[in-house]
Amino acid sequence: MKHTSNHSLPRRSTLGLLAASGLALAAGMPQLASAQAAFPSRQVTLVVPFPPGGGPDLAARIIGEKLAPRLGQPVVVDNKPGAGALVGASFVAKAPADGHTLLLTPNTMVISPHVLPPGAGGGVDVHKDLAPVIAPATTPLVLVANPSLGANNLKAALEAARKSPGLPYGSAGNGSPMHFAGEMFKRSTKLDLMHVPYKGVAPSITASLAGEVKLLYVGLGGAVPHIKAGKLVPLAVTEARRSELLPEVPTATEQGVPGVEVNAWYGVFAPAATPAATIARINREINEVIKMPEVRDKLMAAGIEVAGGSPQVLEGFMKADNQRYGTLARELNIKAD
Repeated sequence: MKHTSNHSLPRRSTLGLLAASGLALAAGMPQLASAQAAFPSRQVTLVVPFPPGGGPDLAARIIGEKLAPRLGQPVVVDNKPGAGALVGASFVAKAPADGHTLLLTPNTMVISPHVLPPGAGGGVDVHKDLAPVIAPATTPLVLVANPSLGANNLKAALEAARKSPGLPYGSAGNGSPMHFAGEMFKRSTKLDLMHVPYKGVAPSITASLAGEVKLLYVGLGGAVPHIKAGKLVPLAVTEARRSELLPEVPTATEQGVPGVEVNAWYGVFAPAATPAATIARINREINEVIKMPEVRDKLMAAGIEVAGGSPQVLEGFMKADNQRYGTLARELNIKAD
């Protein structure tokens, strides 16, 4: 009996300690969960997967400036270009899923997997590894010309292109919406044009200003100052109807070139496992930011139109573009160089 008692006492004591520890852990769980769920608790990084100076970068900086005081934390824009937005997308997908690292990208990210080799940009699956947050803005695509082409409208540009077989046109990169617009334009007009991809909107504009390419498909965001200064001539917008940002510029269809309808949207994404409450908070704050008159005015001055809405709206954009551009990539034989 004494032997049994000597063994049973420590067991009861150990069980008691474990129970007490369990109660202490349970008591501390709400505080622990609260600490883990706290957002934001530090700087928020808004990754833009293209170089500075283009539409996505401008949108990120305009929105980030007003988002910071609403979150009570700094919002810093970090440019990580490469692989048609997939480098930046991969970086964000691998970041801690706590809302402090976000991606602001054009729909190039959805298109790139259809034209780049498998595994490009780190092998990110943009549909599984990222969570849609909000589509804060859109921008019309426009065909512009260097003034040296001598064309003030689309008809004159077509005539100039027919006289110069192999005339180069620029875009923001392989698989970009601009690239697709250019190839759809070629198919519709049967023109002999040579595609010259650049690493983002800003470098493509720089090349066009320098006369490296006489024609350029570009998102209006980033091109507006050069259009206003007369350094780039807008020839056509690639949407079903005219843009309120360039009401005087006809669509390609209006000018006898049907089938060239491409638009660009900007989406904000978080790592896939980000808590729903955090995504809802970011969505709510950005929706409020883009309602501010000063933000709308700055975006519109930069050639960017305000959008907004729920994460489901952005998810719908993604699904529609994934299907459409997957089909177009096959039809137009668009691949990475």
